[in-house]
Amino acid sequence: MNMTQTYKHWRLESDDKNILWVYFDKNGASLNTLDREVMTEFADVVDVLAKDTKHIGAIIASGKKTGFIAGADITEFTKFKDMDDAYEALKQGQDIFNKLEALKMPTVAMIDGFCLGGGLELALACRYRVAEESRKTRLGLPEVRLGIHPGWGGTVRMPRLIGAMQGLNMVLTGGTVSGKVAAKLGFVDVAVPKRQLVHAARFYIEKKPAPHKPSFMQQLSNKQLARQIIAHLTRKKIREKANPIHYPAPFHALDNWEFAGVLGDKAYDREAKSCAKLFLSETCQNLVRVFFLQEKMKGLAKDTSFTPHHVHVIGAGTMGGDIAAWCAQQGFTVTLQDLEPRYIAPAMKRAYKLYSSTLKEPHLVQQAMDRLIPDLHGHGLSKADLIIEAVVEDLAIKQKIFKQIEEKAQPNAILATNTSSIPLDEINTILRSPDRLVGIHFFNPVSKMLLVEVVKGQATSQAVFEKALTFVRKIDRLPLPVKSSPGFLVNRILMPYLIESMDLVNEGVPMAAIDKAMTDFGMPMGPITLADTVGLDVCLSVANYLGKYYTIPTPKRLIELVEQRKLGKKTGEGFYKYDKRGKQIKQDYTYDKPLEEIADRLVLRMLNEAFACLREGVVTDEDLLDAGMIFGTGFAPFRGGPIHYAKSQGVRELYEQYSKQRKARGEDVEVFAWDQALG
Repeated sequence: MNMTQTYKHWRLESDDKNILWVYFDKNGASLNTLDREVMTEFADVVDVLAKDTKHIGAIIASGKKTGFIAGADITEFTKFKDMDDAYEALKQGQDIFNKLEALKMPTVAMIDGFCLGGGLELALACRYRVAEESRKTRLGLPEVRLGIHPGWGGTVRMPRLIGAMQGLNMVLTGGTVSGKVAAKLGFVDVAVPKRQLVHAARFYIEKKPAPHKPSFMQQLSNKQLARQIIAHLTRKKIREKANPIHYPAPFHALDNWEFAGVLGDKAYDREAKSCAKLFLSETCQNLVRVFFLQEKMKGLAKDTSFTPHHVHVIGAGTMGGDIAAWCAQQGFTVTLQDLEPRYIAPAMKRAYKLYSSTLKEPHLVQQAMDRLIPDLHGHGLSKADLIIEAVVEDLAIKQKIFKQIEEKAQPNAILATNTSSIPLDEINTILRSPDRLVGIHFFNPVSKMLLVEVVKGQATSQAVFEKALTFVRKIDRLPLPVKSSPGFLVNRILMPYLIESMDLVNEGVPMAAIDKAMTDFGMPMGPITLADTVGLDVCLSVANYLGKYYTIPTPKRLIELVEQRKLGKKTGEGFYKYDKRGKQIKQDYTYDKPLEEIADRLVLRMLNEAFACLREGVVTDEDLLDAGMIFGTGFAPFRGGPIHYAKSQGVRELYEQYSKQRKARGEDVEVFAWDQALG
C-alpha cells in the first residue's frame, strides 16, 4: 500500500514493506525542535496512526540531514503568560505522548544524531528505540540545565524503563550518552552502525519482539519504600553540587518521583505542575538567557570557509600542551614545539589521559595521539596554517619568538598569541606584518573551559580576526571578541575581585568565610580557592602587569607566598594547604557577621570593573560581557551575568552601596566607570 500525507512539519510515507514512515522536518529550520504548532500537528499524526489498520507499524525518523530532535523550542520558554498557560502546554504534550505510547501498532523511534529533551521524551513514548552507535549520536534529558526538568513524561518514563538509579541519573544531571551507552542502560533497544539503522528499525516493526522491561531489581527501585531511601541519599548527594535555592529543578524532580512514583496519572500531573512552576522562576528565565548568550557567541564565527589543516603550538607547558591536545582531539594535525623533550613529554602524557577519558575507544585514542606530533625543532612552523604561541607572560620573550616565527611561517599563516594580559600592540611592534597577529586566549583547564577570548589589536586585520573566531568555533569553543587592552575582559574583571578577597584576608576575615560567601552567592568556588587553583605565581604576574595600567595595589601576602614558593594547589600550599591528592585541607573558622556583606563587597568590586570595561569598549555590548564572565569564570549562571544581575538589583542602588563601602575605607570612588550605566 502506498500512502503519502504531508503536513507543514511532518511527512507520512509508506514503504514496500507496508511500514509507515513518519518524518519530522521542521519547516524553515535547520534543526528539529518541538513547539506548539509542531506538537499540534503531531497530535493529528498520532490520531492518524490510531485509526490506521493497513500498515504493520510506524517508524518515526528525522527528515533533516543532522540530528533527530534537539528538544523543545527554547524561545517558547519565555512566552508563557502564567503558570496555568505553562501547565496546559505541558499537559497537551503529555496527552499526545500518552496516546503515542498507547497505540496498538508498533512504533519505533529511529535516532541518528542528537535526541535531547522533548525529543527523547517522544522517543521514550514509542514502543522501541534504535540508535546509531557512534559518539555523534547523543541522547539525554538536559532540561535541568535550563532550570526546569522534563515535563512531557520524561521524569516518569525514564526511571520506569531502566530503574531509579540510572533513570534518575539521566533526569537529575542533564547529562548525555551515546547510542551505544543508551543501549547498555536499556532505554534504547539496539545501537547499530549507521548503515544498518533502517534495517534495525524495520526489524522491530516486522518481528515485534517483546518491548524492553526493567529487571526485577529495577522495578523494585521504584516501589514506595525504595523511593524513600533512594530519594534521601540522592537528595544529600545533589545538595553537594547544587544549592536548591539557586537550582531547584533537580530537587523538584526528585520530590515528584519520591511522592508520586512512576505509575498512573498522578505522576504525570505532578510532573506538569512542578515544571510549569519552574518555567516562571527567575532561575529558569536567567538560564534561558544564558542559553541564548551561548547561541549568540556561536553565531559570531561568520567566515565558515576557513579551516586550518595544520596547527603549530609553541610552548608545551600546561596551557600550550593542553591547547595542542584539544586541537588534535577536534581532528586537526598539531605539531607541539618546545626547547627540550622533557618539556613535551608531560604534555603528551596529559593528552593520552584526556583522550582515554573522553574518547574511550582505543582506536579513537590512537587516532588523536597520531595527530599530536612532538616537534622539538619546529619543522611544523613552515607547514602550519595557524601558529599559537603559549610561552611565559614576558613581553621580550614573546617578541623574540614572534620575530623567529615570522621568518619561517607561510605568508598566509595566522600568528596567534595565548597571552592572558599583554596588549597585542606591544607584542606586534617587531613584526613586519603586524596585521597577522591575533590573540587566541584559552582558559585553564582547556578541556573544560568553553570560553576563548579572541583579541583584536589596532593593527590586526579584520580577515585574520574573523578567521580566528571561526577557528575557535571549529574546536568546539565559544569565541569572545575583545579589544586588545591590558587584561582583556576576564582577567581585567577577575583580578580586582581576587585582590579584594586578599584584602579581606589581610583585614582578618577568615579565608573559609570569604569562600563560603561567594559559593553561597553562586560562584563555583570561592576567590581564595580560585587563586590557589590558578596558581599564585600566575596571579602575581597578572596583578603586577595590570598594576602598570590600573591602580590595583598588589597584596603583600600574595608577594610573600610567591617568594616562599607557596604557589597554591600545584605546590601543596598557598593560602590553603593541600594533601597529596591535591584536596584542600579544611579550616575551622568563626565569623559572626553576615556572609552577605562579604559577597556584596566582592561582587561590587567586580561590577565596578565590568562597567569600566563596557565604558572603554573592551567588548561591544552587555550581553557579551555577561557571557564572558559566565563561561570564563563561572559567574553564577542562574543570575544571568554580572550586568544583568546589576540591572535586576538596581544599578543606582548598587552604585550608592559601592560608594559607601569605598568611602568607609577612605578610598576613591571611580564614578566614571558607572556613568554610562547610571545614565
